[in-house]
Amino acid sequence: MTRIYVIRHAEAEGNLYRRIQGQYDSLVTEMGMRQIEALRKRFESIDIDAVYSSDLYRTKATAAAVYAPKNLPLTTLPELREVNMGVWEDICWADVERDMPEEYHNYNKAPHKWNVEGGESFYDLAKRITGTIKALAKQHEGQSIAVVTHGGAIRALLCTVMNLPPEEITKIFYCDNTAVTLLIYENGELRIEYMNDNSHLPKSISSFHRHDWWKKEDFTDGTNLRYRPMDLEKRGQRFLDCYRDAWVQAHGSLDGFSDIYLDIAKKRSREYPKSVLEAFLGDEPVGILELNLKRDEEQGAGCIAFYYMDEPYRGKGLAVQLLGEATSIYRRLGRRSLRLRVAESNKRAIAFYQKYGFKQIGKEEGNVCPLLIMEKNISLE
Repeated sequence: MTRIYVIRHAEAEGNLYRRIQGQYDSLVTEMGMRQIEALRKRFESIDIDAVYSSDLYRTKATAAAVYAPKNLPLTTLPELREVNMGVWEDICWADVERDMPEEYHNYNKAPHKWNVEGGESFYDLAKRITGTIKALAKQHEGQSIAVVTHGGAIRALLCTVMNLPPEEITKIFYCDNTAVTLLIYENGELRIEYMNDNSHLPKSISSFHRHDWWKKEDFTDGTNLRYRPMDLEKRGQRFLDCYRDAWVQAHGSLDGFSDIYLDIAKKRSREYPKSVLEAFLGDEPVGILELNLKRDEEQGAGCIAFYYMDEPYRGKGLAVQLLGEATSIYRRLGRRSLRLRVAESNKRAIAFYQKYGFKQIGKEEGNVCPLLIMEKNISLE
């Protein structure tokens, strides 16, 4: 008999930013690190003989909660990766919900019908993950092992173990980040002792406690943002209105403000259309993200020039998703970090950036007041 603890990775960028991950490699979030600590405490008194994970960053980081305190090596296997999402990888869930509703439905409720360019079939995923788990169980007969993998892979594994047809996969709920499933392998078969248990997570660090999409019949999430290049010839006044509002929020007055910021944004947009993006919640414009691709390039950093959420949507957990779009763009350009400047007096903005991993690395003079230079790592190295 072999005991196999199957663990989902801690919260990663895609979970926080509401982007599709698949086999796209991504970092663990600040809250994900707290989940890893809670997982470490859970496994303090559990005997483990070997630890395995997929070869992606988020699973390797999570596996450290189990192997490091026990002085065990970590063995990584690409066979434990998440389903390959093909052309969906690193795009926003909002784009899929809006533009490909049938395939979105299939992915969640009829995975055997899901078919996108470059994507891995449900049957191939189920065969891959189940075969790997069984092979590890045979290798460790009479022992206990931990296997850190991914939510979609775990769902396919449990569907196979429970002998459910894929059209009944909704009987298996998605699992929380770092949730644990205990499988027993005996006489060539797998059975479930318990599944998707997140009892080690206080509500304050449970990813699922913050969202309810996984409870809904259609799995749609009404808080996912999408992005489009901003047409500043037609939308220039909105850009200026938002910039003006942000200026007052940061400085308390319009002293030093100028319409030249629109001219600068137009120039950047002509050179690289994704330099100025408008964020949408459904069809409603809710924010703006402006990038300065040239500034800080020599230091390997990607500069965020303007970061804005409309007032009705602030404080609702939406604004962080703009960081996901900036990360995606700059990571593809080979940048190792995100960097921005924020008015020293703008305490609310500073607290927001600190919450999501930015640290002050310097200070410089601005047009009105000193600016803090803040930076966040996005490198997987």
